[in-house]
Amino acid sequence: MTIPLTLTRGRRADGTSVLTVVGEIDQSNADTLATTLEGIPGRVVVDLAGVEYLDSAGLNVLFAHSTRLELVVPQLLAPLLSISGLTELVPVHPVRASTPGTPGGQPSERRGLAGRERHDGV
Repeated sequence: MTIPLTLTRGRRADGTSVLTVVGEIDQSNADTLATTLEGIPGRVVVDLAGVEYLDSAGLNVLFAHSTRLELVVPQLLAPLLSISGLTELVPVHPVRASTPGTPGGQPSERRGLAGRERHDGV
C-alpha cells in the first residue's frame, strides 16, 4: 500500500525555502511534487528525510529542478541518488539526528519552518 505524499512548505531562518517531503514519491504523485516545486521561487532545500520510497518519476522531478535544489536525504535514498548521478548535480546532506536545525537534522525539529503550508497529495 502506498504511503500518501505530504509536502510541507516553510523557510529557514536565513530565508531559504524548505520543502519537507514525507511518504512515497512515485508515478502516482510525482506531478504533485513537481507542481509544488514550480510554485517555489529560487533556491529550495528539499528535505527527503521522511521519504520511504522514490521511483524514477520522482527522480525525474528532482533532476528537472536540480539547478536550484539542495537535498537532505536519509541513508535509504543515498545509494539511489548516487547511482542516478543526482549527487553530482545537487548538494546532498545526510540526515543526522544529532544536529537539529541544520541540513540533516530531524524533520520535526527543523528550525525556520514557521508559517508552514501543508500539501497532501494523492
